[in-house]
Amino acid sequence: MRHGFIPGARGRVRPLTLLGSPVLHTPCAEVTDFGPELAALVEDLFATMYAAEGVGLAANQVGEALRVFVYDCPDDEDVRHLGHVVNPRLVALDGVEIRGPEGCLSLPGLEAGTVRHDHAVVEGSTMTGEPITIHGTGWFARCLQHECDHLDGTVYADRVSGRRHRRLMRQVARASWSGGS
Repeated sequence: MRHGFIPGARGRVRPLTLLGSPVLHTPCAEVTDFGPELAALVEDLFATMYAAEGVGLAANQVGEALRVFVYDCPDDEDVRHLGHVVNPRLVALDGVEIRGPEGCLSLPGLEAGTVRHDHAVVEGSTMTGEPITIHGTGWFARCLQHECDHLDGTVYADRVSGRRHRRLMRQVARASWSGGS
C-alpha cells in the first residue's frame, strides 16, 4: 500500500449487492486502468467492508464487475492481515481441506459449513500496479479463496451441497433482504 494510505479513511460506503443480482454470478473483468478511479474504488471497498463489519469485500459486491478485493482478516493465530489485491489469481491451494462456517456480506446474517483449503497463495498487484504475492493460512486462507471466488462469479452458497445447500436456500428464501416472507 502506498505510504500514508489509511484504508476506508476517504472512501464512501456503497450499497451491498445481494444474492440474486446477476453481477455476483458473472466473472469480473481484469483491471487495466491503475489510476485514481481504481484508488477510489479500493477506498470505497474498505469503507463499505468496515461499515458492514466484514473481513473481505470484492468489487462485484458493490456492483463493480472488476477483479479487485480488499481484506482485513485474522489468521488462526490471530495475526491481522490487511490489504487489497487487483487482478488476483489463486495460484496455490494446499493443506488439509476443512469444512468451516462461512458467511458473506451478500447473504447477510447467514452462514453454512463450506469446505476450503487450509493454505492459499494469491498473486496479483496493488492499485499502483506493483506485483504482490499473498500467503494465507487458516481463516485468512478461507478469506482469500472466498474473495477470489467472488471475482470468478461464485458465491460460497454455490460450494455447499446436499442438505446444507437446501437448508441455506430455505434461509435465503425467508431472509428479509431477499424479498422472502
